Amino acid sequence: MSKTSATKFNHTSAADLADRETLRANARKKLEDGAITDSYTADRKEVVKLLNEALATEYVCVLRYYRHYFMAKGMLADAVKAEFLEHAKQEQDHAGMLAERIVQLGGEPDLNPDTLTARSHAEYKEGSDLRDMVKENLIAERIAIDSYRQMINYIGDKDTTTKRILERILEQEEEHADEFADMLEGWIGK
Repeated sequence: MSKTSATKFNHTSAADLADRETLRANARKKLEDGAITDSYTADRKEVVKLLNEALATEYVCVLRYYRHYFMAKGMLADAVKAEFLEHAKQEQDHAGMLAERIVQLGGEPDLNPDTLTARSHAEYKEGSDLRDMVKENLIAERIAIDSYRQMINYIGDKDTTTKRILERILEQEEEHADEFADMLEGWIGK
């Protein structure tokens, strides 16, 4: 993008926004880029890479939550199992949002199971008992919180759509961490 076209997108007045002819002319250029127009200023390749890492993290979390759901035993298992199942479904929803955004940005979601854990920020920890499962999920949620916050800060205002998606996911990851912290705080027994 030339310096003059970059200046067009650093709007300084309402008059710049009302330039319908320029908007219309620019929309007709590079149709193969779909939703990505010249006003997109982020490094698309880097954003897609970050989103694919987040996608891997979400799928590792989905798998861990499902394992914990099926393996949970003990007096508190029914209540905790319900949380594991709910979180597995929410993490799957996060993965769907990330994969869709990757495609919108012209990338491809990397769902290769052979490299999933290597690309994930969170680890796949099975947990030895119910309390350990809760602890491992809390750790994974805290990792997700920090990684999403770092991505949001990196992207800033260069890609507001991706930023909003990440903020929505971050909000839910913080809720998950809060729930698991409450469970650990009130834990009775081993």
